[in-house]
Amino acid sequence: MQNKGFPTDWLSELKQKNNIVSVIGKTIRLERKGNKFWACCPFHHEKTPSFTVSEDEGYFYCFGCKEHGDVIAYVQKFESCDFQEAISILAKNAGMEVPQYQGTQENTQKKQLKERVLKLLDETYKHYQANLYTKEAKPAQDYIKQRGFTRRELEDFKLGYSLNWTDLIGHLRKHGFTYNEMLEAGVVQAKEKENGKTTYYDVMAGRLCFPIFNAFNECVGFSARALEKTDYAKYKNTAETVVFQKGRVVFGINLVKALKQSGNLDKVIIVEGQIDVIAMHRAGFKSTVACMGTALTKENAKELKKLSNKVVLCFDGDTAGIKATIKSIEILKEEGFDIRIAQMPDGHDPDEILRLQGKQALEEIINKALPPTDYLIENELKKYNLSHADEKGKFTQSALDIIAKLDSSSMEEPYLEKIRDITNVPIDILRRDIAKIKKGITPAKLPEKEGQNVLVSRENGNNRAVKYVLGSLVFKKPFVRREIDYKKLLPRFADVIDKALAGIPISSYYDYFDVENMPTLKDCLAIDFDLYKNNAQVYFDECIRLIASQELSKRQEELTKQFTECRVQEERLEIMKKLNAVNKALREKSLEEFYVR
Repeated sequence: MQNKGFPTDWLSELKQKNNIVSVIGKTIRLERKGNKFWACCPFHHEKTPSFTVSEDEGYFYCFGCKEHGDVIAYVQKFESCDFQEAISILAKNAGMEVPQYQGTQENTQKKQLKERVLKLLDETYKHYQANLYTKEAKPAQDYIKQRGFTRRELEDFKLGYSLNWTDLIGHLRKHGFTYNEMLEAGVVQAKEKENGKTTYYDVMAGRLCFPIFNAFNECVGFSARALEKTDYAKYKNTAETVVFQKGRVVFGINLVKALKQSGNLDKVIIVEGQIDVIAMHRAGFKSTVACMGTALTKENAKELKKLSNKVVLCFDGDTAGIKATIKSIEILKEEGFDIRIAQMPDGHDPDEILRLQGKQALEEIINKALPPTDYLIENELKKYNLSHADEKGKFTQSALDIIAKLDSSSMEEPYLEKIRDITNVPIDILRRDIAKIKKGITPAKLPEKEGQNVLVSRENGNNRAVKYVLGSLVFKKPFVRREIDYKKLLPRFADVIDKALAGIPISSYYDYFDVENMPTLKDCLAIDFDLYKNNAQVYFDECIRLIASQELSKRQEELTKQFTECRVQEERLEIMKKLNAVNKALREKSLEEFYVR
């Protein structure tokens, strides 16, 4: 059996030779408590250890941020690398030879193309970089002097220059790259002439080039700035390619990853553009990155979460920057970040603050960065004139809408007091108004008392029940009922159930299944069973009943349809007999249909 192009048996041997406690223990301090090891999580900021490692199961789990996986997944997350790179790291550590990749023909071709494109881009950025020091690069050299870039920044960020439309093409051809590979890498475009002949040209011609590196320190594309007036856009980015997707890349992430690995990363600062990133690094703010444009995406957030749980948004102080900040807050919240927002002066960006006011001024702005709720309220306050009664009412409504999204009443109270102080509206009235806003949207809490119906009124209750039952099997929980035929109860997960009943270690699920692309199994492996410890057996039994009733209800619908459409009396009687049995099972909440025969 293959997993992501590697034999399952080989992956199992690789993990046996890379003891998960030993591997993780080289990166963080583990302390043994009972049959598990504990530590402060390396994937989010915390003071009380909630990160556990099970040596027997070859599995890690964080009760705080819910990160989990086997030793391969740990290396991927800690090193910010992909599956194959993690495999290479562990194989080298164990002195094992990595077998030849044996994926599908399509995946093999994609892998080969990706490797070739990365080599081409590596050669391209180095050629641009060398160009920067030639006499033909005077426009770029003048711009660099104007910006005050030092040799250190030029080397750290590998800045370069595209001399003209054809220089790069000739260079790449000499190094054995084809025109088609140049097109696939996004560094050239093709133009067909009237005589049918195709010509190729460098898309970044005459521009200062900023190579974009991924977290593995591979060049995946470019952003380039025009140095003279042009009818085209001032900045141009590489088109989408097999290695470059604009919504996924983060400028400067390779340098911040290196900072994390040196143990000097406290938080990530996010700014708008490449120039701001370089200026921030020069001023000592080494943990600064930028997304491509002002739009931070979910994919960007996931990449940054691998580096730090704390972020400071430091977007420009104009309308576009404020809009991008508000959008980014929602995305970062979904990923569980500790967020702060630096309030830039109207119309200014970090580079301008550094040039005009100096490092200390920007440092003060960052140190005074606001939590999201404070920032959003302050932003609403700027929109209204509170000396007018109607505008005061509109502001109050907007502010309460923001506060209503907080997770608890204890978090709400200080903000209600803040709104009271700003508006002079009595706090009792504010409490009543926010209660109206929240009415009907508060999620049901998991009851703590045994015997309560834990699935009543819970959204997606059936999905939750499936995950809990399947997770209980995977984690070999003692309350699992042995008389139930789980493959009949959950036929879609027969393969997973077979492995669970065989009692394989948790880490082996990552060998047998593509966990990242199986959301239900992935969620099962991330269940925090401590949440259910007061009523685990009751909850499990209710989950079984709920799933069984759902399956019986489906069968009831099918039989009812068959009965309605059937015209043969004997067959109708047989269908009715089956339907009565299903109706009785539903009425009596019987599980007999799902017992092991």
